Amino acid sequence: MITTINPETDFVSVTELANDEVSEEQVVRLTHRYLWARRFCQGKDVLEIACGAGQGLGVLARISRSLKAGDISSALADQARSHYRERIDIRVMDATHLPLPDNSLDIVIIFEAIYYLSSAEAFVTECKRVLRVGGKVLIATANKDLYDFNPSPFSIRYYGVQELGNLFRKHGFSCEFSGYMSVDSVSWRQRVLRPIKALVVKMGLVPKTMSGKKFLKRLVFGRLVTMPAEIVNDEEMIVAPVHLQPDRPDRRFKVIYLVASSEGRR
Repeated sequence: MITTINPETDFVSVTELANDEVSEEQVVRLTHRYLWARRFCQGKDVLEIACGAGQGLGVLARISRSLKAGDISSALADQARSHYRERIDIRVMDATHLPLPDNSLDIVIIFEAIYYLSSAEAFVTECKRVLRVGGKVLIATANKDLYDFNPSPFSIRYYGVQELGNLFRKHGFSCEFSGYMSVDSVSWRQRVLRPIKALVVKMGLVPKTMSGKKFLKRLVFGRLVTMPAEIVNDEEMIVAPVHLQPDRPDRRFKVIYLVASSEGRR
């Protein structure tokens, strides 16, 4: 576990940036989570926190009533601003101290980042404060309960289905979980290499940065593609995630989705 993180260097090194060489699966997963989020954001006041380089913000901006976005890294926020310019309000923002009024939002989004937070408890408390009654937190996170799971070197704590449910329910949220991208649906190459990946992870041999992982990505995924600055709103990519039981770990899907609905103030 890393106790001191420099967001200006550490988070940039593990974030998917525009024009990076990435696997096609990375683009598919990134695109899917924003298409999944659209139906919750239509006509709503939305915040995406830990937005990174902001590749999905265009999708959200087209259908929300209002959209704000933020990242704790000014370098990442600057990259998102350089693409969207005046189209979207993008700020440097800490998820555990949101600079927003009480009862001002309908939706808070955090995708592939809850495991980087210094205090997930403080984040959930902030969500409860800024959301209106009936508001929702939308989460996408890598599934830590897969046997070949590879954690980010700068992560604080990963949350599976059970842990996320416990975290949000004690703050007065109801939780609905779903899974996306079954491990049985991936390429034969990935399925064959899963035991090897698990061994490499266990031995601590996985490179720490995006650039360092390129060789392994080519080995596991084959041809790499270019990460876009803004994803395409591709209707053909809308695949409904599968409902998950909230009381047990999931070991079938690469991605866990959570819709946590605020049920009122304590």
